[in-house]
Amino acid sequence: MKNVGLFFGSFNPVHNGHLMLANYLLEYASLDEIWFIVSPHNPLKAQADLMPEEKRLAMVKKAVEGFDRFVVSDIEFGMPKPSYTIDTLKALEIKFPNMHFHLITGTDSLENFHLWKDYEAILKSYSLLVYPRKGSSDHPLIKHPSVQLIEAPLIEVSSTFIRDAIKQGKDLRFFLPKGVFEMIRQSIFEN
Repeated sequence: MKNVGLFFGSFNPVHNGHLMLANYLLEYASLDEIWFIVSPHNPLKAQADLMPEEKRLAMVKKAVEGFDRFVVSDIEFGMPKPSYTIDTLKALEIKFPNMHFHLITGTDSLENFHLWKDYEAILKSYSLLVYPRKGSSDHPLIKHPSVQLIEAPLIEVSSTFIRDAIKQGKDLRFFLPKGVFEMIRQSIFEN
């Protein structure tokens, strides 16, 4: 059985912070692969600011190109929207019975984890690899037996910061994986 970390996200856009964190988790959390699950619509986020899902998927594929331990999945594209993590986890288990899945999330997500659909079932059946996020406080779930706090470096880059800076004409090419800067700049100015 392979140990696979599932990194869910809108990736709007994917940036080097995502890749650095995934790389760290791959090397320090005993994972064989990291799967980037591109979410068409997170029920807890506004959809108005999202680039089209196919463009976000293409950017993540471009970002991980040539690194076979990073896998990009569009499994949620064929599922009802908005996307619920528990439904995706069940679909992945059916499709890949020989994989052992671990959910990757930040400490900030623990604040609203109780709002996730069937969050108790997630905690019962899956391990959560939780990385630190600036400004998020200790949460009681950190002590849950299914939760493992990963002491990853704090990476203070956000997709919102990158989108806003590019809209202002800033050149942030070194915040983004090679080739993604042009893709995101083109997407912003097409709208």
